[in-house]
Amino acid sequence: MLARREHSRQELARKLGPADPDAVTVLLDELQARGWLSEQRLADQLLHAAAGRFGTRKVMQQLAQKGVSQEVIAQARRRALENELEGARAVWLKRFGKAPASLRERARQARFLERRGFEPEVIRTVLGGDSEE
Repeated sequence: MLARREHSRQELARKLGPADPDAVTVLLDELQARGWLSEQRLADQLLHAAAGRFGTRKVMQQLAQKGVSQEVIAQARRRALENELEGARAVWLKRFGKAPASLRERARQARFLERRGFEPEVIRTVLGGDSEE
């Protein structure tokens, strides 16, 4: 399972099923000790996969669903926020490519970016045309 993609400890425990819980815990401890199981690598992989497609909020939600520790999520959040404006602009340009002509269109574009998990202030910057970075 680890050869295909990174997993969190919680995911792997669930996938190993109703086996002996003590044996599963020992196995997961062994995998972590050898460096074969890493929440940090999982977070890095998700951040990389989401780059240019999804915002910070969506990625953090995915990490939480996978059972990643709050410490790793906080570190990943700091790294993701560094590039969120660029990602939001890229997503917006690919989807719309031009500034909204009406309030209705602006709301539609904002909802699109919000569903992709971008932060509200980033959405305002992208749609408002602010050049702050």
